[in-house]
Amino acid sequence: MAGHETAAIEVRGTALRLARGGAGETLLFLHDATGATPWRPFLDRLSARFAVIAPEHPGYGGGEPPVWLDRVADLANFYLDCLDALDLRRVHLVGASLGGWVAAELATRNASRLASLTLIDPLGLYLAGAGGIDPFVTNDEQAIRDLFFDQKIADAAVARLLAPEAEDALLGNKMVTAKLAWQPRLHDPHLVKWLHRVAVPALIVWGENDRLLPKEYGDSWRRAIPGAEWAMLRHCGHLPHLEQPEQTAGAIADFIAGRKAAS
Repeated sequence: MAGHETAAIEVRGTALRLARGGAGETLLFLHDATGATPWRPFLDRLSARFAVIAPEHPGYGGGEPPVWLDRVADLANFYLDCLDALDLRRVHLVGASLGGWVAAELATRNASRLASLTLIDPLGLYLAGAGGIDPFVTNDEQAIRDLFFDQKIADAAVARLLAPEAEDALLGNKMVTAKLAWQPRLHDPHLVKWLHRVAVPALIVWGENDRLLPKEYGDSWRRAIPGAEWAMLRHCGHLPHLEQPEQTAGAIADFIAGRKAAS
């Protein structure tokens, strides 16, 4: 398995923790609202094919939220600054849930440093009548369990995220997520108007059993982004990269390889 290292950098006065591993084309992964994704096995599988960079969003993981962070668009602009600061080019941008929303906002603003975009069950859109679960109105354990199809995997996530040593990070993550996504709930009503501006090949990955955002949301994303491809993963909830890591990483790698072969 590929190894990785962690580092701390500063971008326009904001501290950013990130993990890096692998070699090849650059892949930037933006995590979901539960916090930075453990390196193995999803990121480990990707780092066998790509030079993976996985930052922890400012304000998450127990860090102090920066004064400029008020909305998801602020994170999108911050990561554009990161791409500039690190001089990254031809980047494969992958975002999951909240990170997918950030990635989509980034791509509508400026895709000049991107080679592709993959969105894994992203937040950000509202679909009337589609149903779903509101994570802000349930207790911490149930909110975590609602993210998964396989409750044995949910057991491990509950143990990790609700461990006493993770208490500060959990509270901080919840507060920042609420600031970003409380109102309007889990979406930006203006985002859908600009998804036609995504000017790179795009893949939408969806868990067939997503209870937070049913699969109809995935189809809405696919229709909104010109030429977007689609991968539905069975027996999987809202976080395919945690619940079906090998299949999710494989779908991303196959999509990128297929686009390269077609070009």
